[in-house]
Amino acid sequence: MSTIRVDVVSAEASIFSGEAKFVALPGEAGELGILPGHIPLITRIKPGAVRIEKAEGGEEFVFVAGGILEVQPNHITVLSDTAIRGKDLDEAKASDARKQAEEALKNAKSDIDLAKATSELAVMAAQIAALRKYRQKK
Repeated sequence: MSTIRVDVVSAEASIFSGEAKFVALPGEAGELGILPGHIPLITRIKPGAVRIEKAEGGEEFVFVAGGILEVQPNHITVLSDTAIRGKDLDEAKASDARKQAEEALKNAKSDIDLAKATSELAVMAAQIAALRKYRQKK
């Protein structure tokens, strides 16, 4: 069985490191599916769930708040400022942050405030969607 090395790294820590049979994640232009031997690629990724089919069986879910993906034939690297293991996602916390982002959006006084609030709202909505996807798989 062919596998590919996967590293998911946040600004704070290494979130996942191991061998995988398949990786799916939200690319900038749509969902990406990566198998061992994939052509080299560097692209931005959107906030959402990274789904890793582990070589030994089972799946690992990681929420990323956007970032960069680098694919080499035998190695995938996902770099994100924020990455959270699926098992560590907290729906109540994400819902509160989403409400705060919605409030900030309503109270935005400048284009910069509006852009920041819109971005934060998108990240929180993606985090909640990733959490729900993770729970369905369990």
